[in-house]
Order: sequence, then structure tokens, then C-alpha cells
Amino acid sequence: MKTRLISEHERERFNNFIQRHPKGHVLQSYEWGEVKSATGWKPYRMVLESKNNIVAAVSVLERRLPFINKPIFYSPRGPVVDFSKPEHMKGILEGIKSLARERGAILWKIDPDVTRDSGVDVQLLRLGFRALSRGLNFEGVQPRFVFRLPLDKSLDEIFASLASKTRYNIRLAARRGVKVRDDCGKDDLRVFYDILQETAQRDRFLIRSFEYYEVIWRCLVEKGMAKLFMAEYAGEAIAGTLAFAFGDKVWYVYGASSNRHRRVMPNYALQWAMIRWAKSLGCRIYDFRGVSGDLNPDNPLYGLYRFKKGFAGDFTEFIGEFDYPLAPLWYQLWVKGEPAYREWRGKVASLKDRLKSLGRG
Repeated sequence: MKTRLISEHERERFNNFIQRHPKGHVLQSYEWGEVKSATGWKPYRMVLESKNNIVAAVSVLERRLPFINKPIFYSPRGPVVDFSKPEHMKGILEGIKSLARERGAILWKIDPDVTRDSGVDVQLLRLGFRALSRGLNFEGVQPRFVFRLPLDKSLDEIFASLASKTRYNIRLAARRGVKVRDDCGKDDLRVFYDILQETAQRDRFLIRSFEYYEVIWRCLVEKGMAKLFMAEYAGEAIAGTLAFAFGDKVWYVYGASSNRHRRVMPNYALQWAMIRWAKSLGCRIYDFRGVSGDLNPDNPLYGLYRFKKGFAGDFTEFIGEFDYPLAPLWYQLWVKGEPAYREWRGKVASLKDRLKSLGRG
């Protein structure tokens, strides 16, 4: 077996492997690397081959750290490996080490689509990875806790399995005249973003620039890998969502809701529309994405957990983030400086957001 980096003309072959793999993920697709290349990351796509067949694959994002000018590697929801065959993970790791020697990378961060009860964490620790403790909320790069809805039943059976309050609110939205559009065009993206800004201000979180969502539109929506849904009431757009589709899964990735007309329950209508879309694609799983792992009702994030739980998905915990130190001394400096780096990046993002708001004003 050998590892190698692939070229652009092998995009389809790479994606086909990711799509068909049980642990495949849209964040490991060739196209997601293109999205991230617009935000300062450099993508590499690596495969492990045996007899000219791909047996493992990984998309690797590289970014240089400020101040020390050293790159880090990150594979969101990767690598895509059959962990029951340890030699496959070892092969990918050797390929990463080789790439790191060329690029001077100091660490490889992974957070594979693998659940906590799989035992894979033990395997990774034996290979020299270090498990990171990120807490129970959204401290990690990707959410550690999600709800996933199996789609192996009919829509009627799925609807019947929802919590009674959830079914009631979906019906309430329909009775009150909420319409969900899934034929949205590029002009609707600006409407969605305006509502997203309203949501971010209300709930106090940072969002990316509109240009970032334009990149997602070009790289994913226009290729059928994502869809924009908009909920309208009395002719006015009041909520929207962006869902990604790849292989046998659909993910609810971005959501926005206006402060107006919240009582007509547009968010319930949107979720049900995305579930129906996932079912129409023949997908196996609808992923609601992140919730908190702290299930105390006093947790400010408990409302999000309760909302997603009502759709009868499986509460799923992934193994979380693991680092492989590629340059031990530099890695130790990174571990000590990462909290300050995260704080610095947050302040920079906040400043950029304020400057753009002033520019629009």
C-alpha cells in the first residue's frame, strides 16, 4: 500500500470513495477544500491505495500560524478510514508525516466521524495522538454532540415518531400559512444573510462575511451539494437554513430566524422540509448537527437541545479532537499559546465584523 496526493482531475474518484464510505463526510469532500481555500487554508487530498484501489482517504487543510510562521494540518471529520483495519490508519499517518516534512507542519488535528463507543480513541492514542478535552458545549472546531435521525422508515412513520409538541408546531406553521421555499436563487442568499445577521446579534455569536456564503453557493449549492431553504409568512422571508448533502447524509449546517413572527414556528417547518429533502435523495441519515453535551435544563444551550431532540434523532457523541504532534517542541509551544491564539482570532473576527457594519452604515 502507498499514499499519494491526488490532482484535480481525480476529484470525482476521490469524492466517490468518500461518498460511499460509511464514515464519509461532506467536510472531507474535494469541494469543501475549495470553500476553505477562500479563507486562508491550503487544501491537500491524500489517498491510500492498494492494488490501484483507494482504501482510505483524507482531505488535509493547511494554515500558517501568525507570529511563528509554522503551518498546522487539520482534517475536519477525517480521515475517512476503516478503523477496523489498523494498517490503513497507519498508512495515512505515514503519508501525513511525509507531507509534514515537506511543509514544516507542527501538528495534525483530526476529529473523525466516529462515535465515542467505537474504541477508536484507544487506537489513536496507541499511534501517538493526543486527546483534547474541549468541554461539553461548543468549544471544539466541530460539534462533539449531535442528533442524527435515521431515515430508514417512511415519512409518515418518521413524522409519527416525532415528539407530540414537535408535530403540533409543524402543523401549526402550516395552518398559519408558513411556506417553505426550496427553489431559492442567488438573490435569496442575501435575504438569508440579512436574517442571519439579525440572529447573530440577538443570540450573540459571530458569523462569517457574506462573501464566505457566496463561496459556499458557488462551490456547493451550484453543484447540488447544498440547498437553501427560506420560510415565508405573509409574503415576508422570516427564517432560512442551509443544508449540505453528500453521499448518504444530509446536514443542517446554518440557520437564521428573524425576530418577527416567531410564533408561527418557521423553524419547525424548515426542519421538516429538510428532512423531506434528505428522504427524497435516498439518504440514510439526517444530521441536525451540534447540541451541548451538558443536559442540565439550566444550561443556556438546553433550549437548542430540546428543539432538536423533539425530532426523534439519536443523541450521538463523537470521539472529539485528537492532535498528532509532528514537531514536538513546536507543538508544546502551540499547546501553551493556543488559548491566546483563539482569543486573538475572536477579537480580529469581531473587529472585522464591526468595521463592515460601519461600512454598510
